[in-house]
Amino acid sequence: MLRNRAGIVLLTALAPSVWGTTYYVTTEYLPPDRPLLAGVLRALPAGLLLVAITRRLPHGVWWWRSLVLGTLNIGAFFALLFIAAYRLPGGVAATVGALQPLLVAVFSAALLGDRLTARTALTGVAGVLGVSLLVLRSGARLDGLGIAAALGSAVVMATGVVLSKRWPAPAPLLAATGWQLVAGGLLLLPVALLVEGPPPAPTAGNVLGYGYLALVGAALAYALWFRGIRELPAVNVTFLGLLSPVVATVVGWLALGQELTAAQAAGAALILGALVVAQVRPRAKPLDVGASGASRTSAGSDASRTSHVSCASSGGPVQAAAAPRPSGRRFGP
Repeated sequence: MLRNRAGIVLLTALAPSVWGTTYYVTTEYLPPDRPLLAGVLRALPAGLLLVAITRRLPHGVWWWRSLVLGTLNIGAFFALLFIAAYRLPGGVAATVGALQPLLVAVFSAALLGDRLTARTALTGVAGVLGVSLLVLRSGARLDGLGIAAALGSAVVMATGVVLSKRWPAPAPLLAATGWQLVAGGLLLLPVALLVEGPPPAPTAGNVLGYGYLALVGAALAYALWFRGIRELPAVNVTFLGLLSPVVATVVGWLALGQELTAAQAAGAALILGALVVAQVRPRAKPLDVGASGASRTSAGSDASRTSHVSCASSGGPVQAAAAPRPSGRRFGP
């Protein structure tokens, strides 16, 4: 059982790790200043492909639930992240986005009946501090609308994660993932056309980049992410989203020759420490001996309380907006 849980955690962690490569793919292979188009071409083709493969459509309440979840996890999240990324330095946007595990913990307590512990709160604060050390730069400018959009993106994604846990889909994983990707992509399509205009003629590099984002960054990554939400406590899953800025920073250092400072290394170490602490289950505490003299433990009740408790990344997740973009504009996966 322990090995199985560890395997699920590792597979789920692949999703924000993949999202951390989005910055590199975007800057190297996609046309500049087209983040909403990238969101559409990432979500909609991947969703249609999964629906075609599974041949399953929503039924009953899942028509509107898929629309709600797709809007929260993908459509509204990408749109708000786009606004934040264009009005804020990436470090500020990513630091605000790192609040997501704390938001999920609060929403899980309200909607799932989970217990909000001091351990979870302190681990969440450590994650925010680690991300700020990793990506935040001195003298970063602040913008009211940008801060609101960054906070809004964290709120809608956190809400989507918790509702995905509250509403387990009756369909296979790939089908349910496809429903959300289609819903999110359809929501983004008119917004992208209105804001960015008609898409430019794609080059071979553009096609390669969009193909990677759709097949790997959406179809595969979101399937792994939603599987993690099904199998693991919601807070545990969102803490894994903190891997995205770590991977984005490492890829920028290795592939783009960006600077890696001691403070960034310390931030990455703090993030990884928070991830490990978040995934470790606290030990059960024994209860008082009852009148019958039989000793009881709280293992069962603790297991039920922590079955849902556990940040993007997009990716779900703290996104790859953390990495500095040469043009001065940046956005997440």
